[in-house]
Amino acid sequence: MNAGFARTPESAYYAVIFTSRRTGVDEGYGAVADRMVELASRQKGFLGVESVRGADGLGITVSYWTSLGDIASWRAESEHRVAQAAGRGKWYEHFEVRIARVERAYSGP
Repeated sequence: MNAGFARTPESAYYAVIFTSRRTGVDEGYGAVADRMVELASRQKGFLGVESVRGADGLGITVSYWTSLGDIASWRAESEHRVAQAAGRGKWYEHFEVRIARVERAYSGP
C-alpha cells in the first residue's frame, strides 16, 4: 500500500540513521547496497529500511530494529563488516551513524 515505507510496530523500537556523502567511485556500490538490504532483512529484529540519495551524493538510510542487541548483531555480521570496510575505503567521503529509540510514530494524511 505505501511502497517504499518501512512497516514498523506501534510500540517502541530503534532507528539507525546512516547519513553519508558518496565519493565519485561507483565500483560495485549498487550491488553491495542491494545485498546489504537483502542480508539485513534476514537478521533477527529487522523491521524495515527507507533510503534516499540526492544528486549531490548526500544520502540518508534509516533502518528500523526491535532492539539494541539486534543492531549490534547486524553491525558485527561478517558480510556487513566487509561492506563497511569498502565504504570507508572507497565509497564514502564522510558518514555519520545515529541510533535513536522511536517512542511514537504516526502517518497520514
